[in-house]
Amino acid sequence: MTGNPGFAQLDRRRFLEATLAGGGALAGWSLLGGAETRPASAASTSYQTYGGAARILSMNRNWLFGGRLTPGSTSPGFDDTQFARVAVPHTVVDLSWRRWESSPWEEVFVYRRHFDVPPDLLGHRLFLDFEAVNVVATPYLNGSELERHSGGYLPFSREITDHVKQRGNVLALAVDSRWLQVPPSGDPAGAPSPDFLQPGGVVRPVTLRAVPQIFVKDVFAKPVNVLDADRRVDVICTIDAAVAPARPVRVDVTLRQGSRVVARDSTAVEIARPGEATVHLTLPDLGTIALWDVDAPHLHDVETVLSIPPQPVHEHRARLGFRDARFEMDGFFLNGRRLPLFGLNRHELHPYSGFAMPARVQRRDAEILRHELNCIMVRCSHYPQSAAFLDACDELGLLVWEEMPGWHFIGDQAWQDLALRDVEQMVLRDRNRPSVVVWGVRINESVDDPAFYARTEQAAKTYDGTRPTSGAVNGPRYLSENFQHDVFGFNDYSGTATLRPPREDRPYLVTEAVGQWPRFQQFYRRTDPPDVQQQQALYHAEVHNHANSNDRYCGVLAWAAFDYSSARSNTYDRLKWSGVVDVFRVPKPGAAIYQAQVDPATRPVIQPAFFWHFGDLMPEGPGAEALVASNCDRLEVLLDGRHHATVVPDRDRFPHLRYPPSLLDLGGVAAERPPELRIDGYVGDRRVVSRSFSADQTRDRLLLVADDDNLAGDGSDATRVVFRAVDRYGAPRPYAGGTVTLRLTGPADLIGDNPFPFADAGGVGAVWVRSVDGGAGRVCVTATHPDLGSPSITILVRGVAPEWEG
Repeated sequence: MTGNPGFAQLDRRRFLEATLAGGGALAGWSLLGGAETRPASAASTSYQTYGGAARILSMNRNWLFGGRLTPGSTSPGFDDTQFARVAVPHTVVDLSWRRWESSPWEEVFVYRRHFDVPPDLLGHRLFLDFEAVNVVATPYLNGSELERHSGGYLPFSREITDHVKQRGNVLALAVDSRWLQVPPSGDPAGAPSPDFLQPGGVVRPVTLRAVPQIFVKDVFAKPVNVLDADRRVDVICTIDAAVAPARPVRVDVTLRQGSRVVARDSTAVEIARPGEATVHLTLPDLGTIALWDVDAPHLHDVETVLSIPPQPVHEHRARLGFRDARFEMDGFFLNGRRLPLFGLNRHELHPYSGFAMPARVQRRDAEILRHELNCIMVRCSHYPQSAAFLDACDELGLLVWEEMPGWHFIGDQAWQDLALRDVEQMVLRDRNRPSVVVWGVRINESVDDPAFYARTEQAAKTYDGTRPTSGAVNGPRYLSENFQHDVFGFNDYSGTATLRPPREDRPYLVTEAVGQWPRFQQFYRRTDPPDVQQQQALYHAEVHNHANSNDRYCGVLAWAAFDYSSARSNTYDRLKWSGVVDVFRVPKPGAAIYQAQVDPATRPVIQPAFFWHFGDLMPEGPGAEALVASNCDRLEVLLDGRHHATVVPDRDRFPHLRYPPSLLDLGGVAAERPPELRIDGYVGDRRVVSRSFSADQTRDRLLLVADDDNLAGDGSDATRVVFRAVDRYGAPRPYAGGTVTLRLTGPADLIGDNPFPFADAGGVGAVWVRSVDGGAGRVCVTATHPDLGSPSITILVRGVAPEWEG
């Protein structure tokens, strides 16, 4: 054993002596009830079933990044004083918001972390948990090479009990982000071949987990017969034992909703030898249960306590929601009611940081999808996404299609074995989540491979028999006879106003539509002509309207929510501009249809799919068919305070949309002088919303807004700061030129391009403000434009305790 002889063996002997003594001696090392330490930036507790919840210590701070791997840099005695101090998540190269090139990150890089083990953890099994490292990670602890992990989108753990010392540990991590035969990579065409770029790094959190010698490794809590009076929860508990206790252990499971105990069960388990053991329990007689639904996402906790009587030694917590989700031949049903699926695809990529954004920023994407775009479902294209994002989906009522990593390419047998492992780990990680309603177990738009997909199908069914499987196909595979999964997913780019008719042999879900149609002809940028930008909103309205016209469609998950970095075809500045929201997470005119699909009692909406702007690209304004998305019964339109028109939702053209848009004739309104526009929205006879738009550019200004007004001073927490040109009423003004210069003072860093080329982005942009490790105090950000002013905002950085002693 390296570093501290007897560290692990001594405590396994103590454990055996304690069990023989009746359990009382266990109190000195039990972690039950011990405090969990999590990143201060986390917006909520993460309820992963991957790994037990015991004492979990964040390791996001105090990393040293050395750039390219050099000889000896993984050795404990290597001089790392010149390495840069960083926090994770972290990307191995600096990035802009566009024009990414893969060659700078196609190298092997090195990270190092010095740490001591807190004295109260002496005697426990210790694990390093990596939520994701892109793409191949090889950890070294005190000079011992641990098992390598290949793949960038799922967690992995390494037990370090036999390699760790109490003081002076050195963890080195070699991160290989070259183009390797690892899903989703491997295509001979290289990094530009998949439709998304993949910067390397330690892109999700890292933790140190301490557990007893026998602990609860995993709990799968399966609600059964949710809609019936005999509803129950079947609990499958996995126990990991480093030693065999002298007598049976006890497992107690409690189901809670808040502080209320709903049900309990208990059983004794004989563990005859070291290794893993599986325990089955049942929680019956649940009575009335609050169901998890998109509008009421009620959640329950499952607490599992492992005891060596009479002493409890370990507690595991998981979270579930009671819901019945079914894909049928006549649509998707949630808790017994038909629910047309209305949603978008999401890439996790962000400007400047790639995949490496903290929990707060990941959660923000879910909030945009659910509350700003009114989506009820998201497709995680084309890889499993961060736990923080999925936690938010559980909490917000956002349904999830979760998908194995991949895009078109299927490699050799070794590649497929890794892909199969990814399916298994994806299901094991997220099978308790109520938001996840389908497993994508087929590589996106790949060729038929019956043998390979029989394996992925079986893996999903083995580890979770409660959810259907699917896979997204395109083009000629619409007619494939080798599709082996439960729900047929089709990426439909056959047209704009229409979709292909559903296949008749399976439930049918449109998994992509619209995109940048017509292909290779246009983008959806704010710098593009106004008719192109409005066209995006129109196309999205048409595909959702078409799907709602036929109960055989389960719904549409259109392409895409956010712009993203890509080097594959139909890109501009190495960005795909197919999002209804831009890369900075600011809605485009194309988002208008989504923004309006909400009950006006919740939020009345008037959202034009045009800009009220008169200039070179639109000298006469929006034209004769200006699209206004709204959830109001009628709109009253005024020009310079005088009534111009009354318009109602166009139910003739969009009879199957819940809230159809209106088409407004604004042609020729600027014959002499562009007027001011006001639109009043009425529900019944009551005016519920009014929006005004100015044509006078002399009173335009620069708007500066932060998502959050406080951060945790841990070096990892971050928030977005958006700046954009607006008119006197705050309505967006497109085509603004010049640059925006940013200045930051206080304990934080500015993550983004500075100065920012305002004209290139169409009068809008964003940066992220990231706290400084150990910082506390006020941060002031000022944005300056030569014509639009210099607004400022303030963000408070809260001081946080040291990560942990060590």
